[in-house]
Amino acid sequence: MARPIHTEVTFETAIVDYLTKCDWLSGRAEDFNRETALDEKNVLAFLQDSQPKAWENIKKLYQADTSAKVIYRLCKELELRGSLDVIRNGFTDSGVRFKMAYFRPESGLNPETIALYNKNRLIVTRQVHYSTKNENSIDLLLSLNGLPVATVELKNPFTGQDVTNAEKQYMYDRDPRELLFQFKKRALVHFSVDPDQVYLTTKLESERTRFLPFNKGFNNGAGNPPNPDGYKTAYLWQEIWQKDSWMDIIARFLHLQVEEITVDGKKFKKETMIFPRFHQLESVRKMTADAKIYGVGKNYLIQHSAGSGKSNTIAWLAYHLSSLHNKEDKRVFDSVIVVSDRNVLDQQLQNTIYQFEHKTGVVQCIKEDSKQLAEAITAGTSIVITTLQKFPFTLDKIKDLPKRNYAIIVDEAHSSQGGEASKKMKEVLSAKSLEDAEVEDGIEMEDGEDEIRKSMIARGKQPNLSFFAFTATPKNKTLEVFGAKNNNGKPEPFHLYSMRQAIEEKFILDVLQNYVSYKTYFKLSKAIEDDPELNKKKASRAIARFVSLHPHNLSQKTEVMVEHFRQVTSKKIGGKAKAMVVTSSRLHALRYYLEFKNYIKEKNYSHIKALVAFSGKVIDEGYTEGVSESELNGFGEKELPDKFNTSEYQVLLVADKYQTGFDQPLLHTMYVDKKLSGVKAVQTLSRLNRTCMGKEDTFILDFVNDTDTIIEAFQQYYEQTGLAETTDPNHLYDLKNKLDAAQVYFQSEIDAFASVFFKRDASPTKDQAKLYALTSPAKDRFSNLKTEELKDSFKKSLISFVRLYSFLSQIMPFQDVELEKFYSYGRLLLNRLPKTDASERLKLDNDVTLQYYRLQKISEGGLVMEKMGEYNLKPMTEAGISRDKEEKAKLSQIIEVLNDRFGMELDEADKLFFDQIETELLKDETLMKQAQTNSIENFKFGFEDKLISTLIDRMEDNQDIFQRIMENTSIKETVADVMLKKIYERFNTK
Repeated sequence: MARPIHTEVTFETAIVDYLTKCDWLSGRAEDFNRETALDEKNVLAFLQDSQPKAWENIKKLYQADTSAKVIYRLCKELELRGSLDVIRNGFTDSGVRFKMAYFRPESGLNPETIALYNKNRLIVTRQVHYSTKNENSIDLLLSLNGLPVATVELKNPFTGQDVTNAEKQYMYDRDPRELLFQFKKRALVHFSVDPDQVYLTTKLESERTRFLPFNKGFNNGAGNPPNPDGYKTAYLWQEIWQKDSWMDIIARFLHLQVEEITVDGKKFKKETMIFPRFHQLESVRKMTADAKIYGVGKNYLIQHSAGSGKSNTIAWLAYHLSSLHNKEDKRVFDSVIVVSDRNVLDQQLQNTIYQFEHKTGVVQCIKEDSKQLAEAITAGTSIVITTLQKFPFTLDKIKDLPKRNYAIIVDEAHSSQGGEASKKMKEVLSAKSLEDAEVEDGIEMEDGEDEIRKSMIARGKQPNLSFFAFTATPKNKTLEVFGAKNNNGKPEPFHLYSMRQAIEEKFILDVLQNYVSYKTYFKLSKAIEDDPELNKKKASRAIARFVSLHPHNLSQKTEVMVEHFRQVTSKKIGGKAKAMVVTSSRLHALRYYLEFKNYIKEKNYSHIKALVAFSGKVIDEGYTEGVSESELNGFGEKELPDKFNTSEYQVLLVADKYQTGFDQPLLHTMYVDKKLSGVKAVQTLSRLNRTCMGKEDTFILDFVNDTDTIIEAFQQYYEQTGLAETTDPNHLYDLKNKLDAAQVYFQSEIDAFASVFFKRDASPTKDQAKLYALTSPAKDRFSNLKTEELKDSFKKSLISFVRLYSFLSQIMPFQDVELEKFYSYGRLLLNRLPKTDASERLKLDNDVTLQYYRLQKISEGGLVMEKMGEYNLKPMTEAGISRDKEEKAKLSQIIEVLNDRFGMELDEADKLFFDQIETELLKDETLMKQAQTNSIENFKFGFEDKLISTLIDRMEDNQDIFQRIMENTSIKETVADVMLKKIYERFNTK
């Protein structure tokens, strides 16, 4: 009987058939030992075939027990050191050393090493039953010499499932405690694959598992290009898993990133297994392949957007270039020099490359003067890290050593101290008015990119130097000098990872999605205030009163900004959102700061506190000797980023500082009162694009610039620029009427949804399940719409409604209860409808994001909640909620204690952090056994270390609480005491 061609099995067969024709062996599922999570037959066969002398030596020692004893020792080493370290560096058993893999040498001069490389066994095994508890199986297991390296779950849309179903399978059906899936211990990466897309993760953590795209990109966006010969994802098994490629990834890309955190003298490690994203792998390979062919003397411009993982790409590139040999087996570069002003890159480079080389001294960081740099260059140190300030000296020194070849890698230079002389000159000028200050501060200063370009041009092209420059926003002049000429003779980057792709792949946010000029803001506020239909729906006038205020002076704009922040921004990201005010000059920044302080004090807004940032001293009325940012803020200039990262400060007012290179994920809103264009506009507005848990959008209110100028600035970097679809608020009602007519949902379902969604004492797990249940009928009706045109029309209208409402609600907090309910229902329904492209991936499948959004809506809508009774919302019962009332009270106990004792002002969103910590601890079987076999006093010793390591693992979920716990011993002891009692009690009442 012929096999159906549309099934998942057919997809699986196509992959395995290709691999087994290209250097891979077909494994047998029955050879996989569930107890050891190894293909023991292939482990032993590899050792005996590749290292016969070592095997004979160990056999003399163990005799008949040799195989069992060697496997036992290997398992011990895997447990202690992890799979990647054992694969790279082998293991020792009773003085006999075994290698577990042979990697291809960069130089091909030694035929023996090539022969050993060919001894490696790449094995693909289908339907591997991995569990000792059940008969679950993984679709594909990729092993190296019997050691599992990757697992693969396959889905075929022809059977109604896609890559997202594979991800859910990993999250909910694959127990991360199974040996095969334990972090570091066995498989190092897990792929979810369908014919169109590939995603991967390196750590299974149940519902917390985060999958990253591993797609090529298409038209500078997400997804994959069409493949006329078959599956779009064929590159995965035809290129990435090809033997040389896969072995290179294991040898020189995969690495363990370790962050060390010290608490009370104890060191805790936060570990992340890094697998390259597709553009990282492609760019490094493309550059090294080009340098291998053409040798030294070329310039390479790499335009990688924010969110591209530049630090890792630079580390991989530096290592690959340092060992690169040409076709004559000669080293292409004697040294690689990395130019960067980021301290974090120093340690990261050293740690990453140590894992590849397993020896020290490969990387030298220049912490002192130019003399130390000269010595490192002269000595031929493999990789040297230095600063932009030493860049001209670096070029001069290289010129003095013409017989040596160098690769210079420059990390994004915009955040540097370039143009220092012109900056100092401007600082001593004393403007008499805001207009004068704006003119003086508006003079464009040169940044690091300009300094590099000028230094290179001044010294001329040097034949012994190749230049690799990384930037998200190259200037036109930089492109002209360093870009590669395309077929039309126009310069372009050597490699591109666009802003559009980064946005669609969810690594950064689209800062233009909610961009509004003051002109539009004024127009919309006016429409909302005056429009009869909106009045009939009782739209809020809270901000519309500013239609009478024209932005001619700072006090009026200050009022607009503070009130917008108070009513809208402060509710975002679980109440943790921050804002930046971009001013026209240092004098503007000073006066704005004083206006902010006065207005906040006058209104008694205790929850809003501002900081100011500008260079040098500013002279003004009341400050005849000049005043610095440090004097105004009350602490040193270098402390500002850390201070602004705390919950004490919400707004940062800047004048030509922190507009480039400033990475603060909690920045949500930007108020712009400065002329911006070109690269400067992109760099400045992009301060908002960093992602964090619970951050779903951004907002920009621009007092000065027009929309066309901003679009033009973004276009060359963005690849697809679009702002708000309409400025007519009544379009919401038109869209709603159109959606109603499709009969996909019913009002009773929306009401029932709202009664769960707006409930204040929510149970995240149970209530999220209810929300899914309440949106399921509409999802089914959507699937049953008669034509694709009807489905497409409904979905587009719902997307338009959700985007427009989200945009308008940041200008006017809507009080139309029906719209508010439908918006909350519609955006979750939208996430459940079939996805048509890679950019439409589920956004609200994270408990924290959903909870933050729900709490934001509750806190925004006092009037909404008051009006709810008019719509006969069903009262909530205790049915279906796992914890009783007494247990619910205990959930908030830790928040109450911290608020009462330490005045931490934690809220419902913060409670979620401790709720999740508790859930994580309750999953720990070792902790449970300790609790059930010890007194609480003895249990305390093991519990406290586990609590701290769990807090560290989840610190990204709530950075503010984490820092306060770690920095304040009393708070830490209080948290530990309360959590200890709760966990001990829970374990002993199960």
